Amino acid sequence: MNKWFVTAPLLAVPLLAPAWEFRGEVALEGRYFTQDSPYPQADYDTNSSAYLKPEILHEWNDRDDLFTFIPYARVDENDSERTHWDIRELSWIHVGNGWESRVGIRKVFWGVTEGRHLVDIINQTDQVDQVDGEEKLGQPMINLSLVRDWGIVDLFVLPGFRERTYAGEEGRPRTPLPVSDDAVYESSQEEGRVDFAIRYQQYFDNGIEFALSHFSGTSRDPLLIPQNLTMAELQALLATGQLPAGSNPEFTPVYNVIDQTGLELQYLQNGWLWKLEAISRSGQGDRFYALDGGFEYTQVGLFGSAADLGWIVEYIWEDREDSLASPMASDVLLGTRFTFNDVASTEILAGVIYDTDNEEKAFSLESSRRFGNNLKATLEARFYTDAQDPRSPSALYRDILRNVNTNPGLGPISRSDFVQAELVYYF
Repeated sequence: MNKWFVTAPLLAVPLLAPAWEFRGEVALEGRYFTQDSPYPQADYDTNSSAYLKPEILHEWNDRDDLFTFIPYARVDENDSERTHWDIRELSWIHVGNGWESRVGIRKVFWGVTEGRHLVDIINQTDQVDQVDGEEKLGQPMINLSLVRDWGIVDLFVLPGFRERTYAGEEGRPRTPLPVSDDAVYESSQEEGRVDFAIRYQQYFDNGIEFALSHFSGTSRDPLLIPQNLTMAELQALLATGQLPAGSNPEFTPVYNVIDQTGLELQYLQNGWLWKLEAISRSGQGDRFYALDGGFEYTQVGLFGSAADLGWIVEYIWEDREDSLASPMASDVLLGTRFTFNDVASTEILAGVIYDTDNEEKAFSLESSRRFGNNLKATLEARFYTDAQDPRSPSALYRDILRNVNTNPGLGPISRSDFVQAELVYYF
């Protein structure tokens, strides 16, 4: 039985009980790719998609208890892997005297910077849904939050691991090889391993916000290892330099057990917002360190109007070995945020991430505007310049045979520039 239909009776319950609230959103999305795809299976320049995200809320016990249910489903025109559904939230929150308990499937966000959310590690990324990595899968958890004068302490027990989603062979953007569904785990308990996390945060009267966290468990960010070739494929590659026709090599995702300690700092004063995220991680290769730090300065009431203009500058760095490092290992982010502060909530966010090592650039534009109380239109664009062309499967395996193991940077998505328009209806 399709699991989606199991939730259908639940969606009808709130309509019969006046104490419940039912709301949500439905959206249509269209993408136009400005370049031909390097992958023949994804040879198209337009793609349409739609999603539905209803929400069911119920409060009781003088609002000390809250039930939330948020299912999510997307249908994609070309990529069968992007057609998927998930439970983003299905949780019960209870507020006590100086404490809160949160049990069920939830989404938790940590972080303060724009470029990379280094410390955000509780939820798995729904990579197939949006290319910016900010969409997350629901995570089963038990969360106890203790609220004291000296700060807030959150304790997490995380049973049930979620594997990262990836675009299929027909998807754009996608990895050079399709990603196998047969993941490899370092833990013998595989996806049944129970992870743990703790976070302490404090807010000071002088404008400083501080958080320190530690996570111990299965990494949400897998290593993608090319699948071993058969003897026939290896012989053909050695003889001709090309994989034989009919070959279907894949990446195997490998999930290691890691320990990660994270730091978040934020300081607000006179229009200046200083931000820092830093981590130290062990268990996935050698221990490495990474940070994203900078500032956002906001000009309030630009030229005497109601609009605000923000300027964003961040530096992104990590010292991980090159073959394992992120494409953003020594990068500068320059951005601007234009907020009209009008009835339509019009906003524009534009920026570029510049790689100081190889001069790759990733440009982005995000804008949105409401129309009435129920409609919102968004326009996004992503462009990648000065990056290497994506390597073919044959070239990737030739590099492996030559023991060439360099970071591809933005190469895999360098020919995936696109413009995206979306219309969201809130009900």
